[in-house]
Amino acid sequence: MVKPPENLETFESFLKIVEALRGPDGCPWDKEQTHRTLTPYAIEEAHELAEAIEAGDEKEMVAELGDLLLQVVLHSEIGRQEGRFTIEDVLRSISEKMVRRHPHVFGSTEVSGSNDVLNNWAKIKAEEKAAKAASGAKVEIQTHFDIPRALPALQRAHKIGDKTNRVGFDWPDANGVFAKLDEEVQELRVEFAKIPNNKSALADDLKSALSHELGDVLFSTAQLARHLSLEAEQCLRDANSRFERRYFTMRTHVEAAGQDWAQLSDEEKEQAWQKAKRLTR
Repeated sequence: MVKPPENLETFESFLKIVEALRGPDGCPWDKEQTHRTLTPYAIEEAHELAEAIEAGDEKEMVAELGDLLLQVVLHSEIGRQEGRFTIEDVLRSISEKMVRRHPHVFGSTEVSGSNDVLNNWAKIKAEEKAAKAASGAKVEIQTHFDIPRALPALQRAHKIGDKTNRVGFDWPDANGVFAKLDEEVQELRVEFAKIPNNKSALADDLKSALSHELGDVLFSTAQLARHLSLEAEQCLRDANSRFERRYFTMRTHVEAAGQDWAQLSDEEKEQAWQKAKRLTR
């Protein structure tokens, strides 16, 4: 049996706990994990933290922040065991980055607000990438933005818009985006009108066209949210929660009234839905 540290409130104690989990007498599951097998957990924990923040549940936030920290330390311990990197390397890397990218805090650069900070950040980041490039290395055409592909698609669309905005490729205001959204919806309607009434399965070419146009609608929607200083991802998360709350309120009231959901007409279901909307306001 491994004896746990006496003081469980220090970072050093947590490092020892994770080291023990991966040690000879540690946990079989923890010892089996690799960087790749742990990847889904990091994504999942980040989303669970977001849910705790949305709910305003500080106790749950503490728990989820701990779960995220576990992912950082587990990856670092795996790196240490493999002789590739340590938690000190991780801490040094992020500390150097924060100092380097905040010259207005740790240097003499002056800024007038958040926009200046973001512009400086992007400029410094570009300089860092240029410095990493080997002298005389082959120049390749960049085919995607430096944004994690694992991000939720709406969130990534928002960040793409931010990137292009900083180089002057953007709509001047929300009105321009709204006009573009209307245009994309109309193009989707054109493809939608091609769906045959007598066929349940769509032809591959029509399905591809619908997917293309629907994607353009979603991308434009994300840009509209960005121009309105909203997060499309958060808007959709809120809408999901709102729908779930209304749906289960509706089903609860239908069952409480002794009605069989499967036997209700479409009109009766709509009436139940509208009642649930009123009750959840």
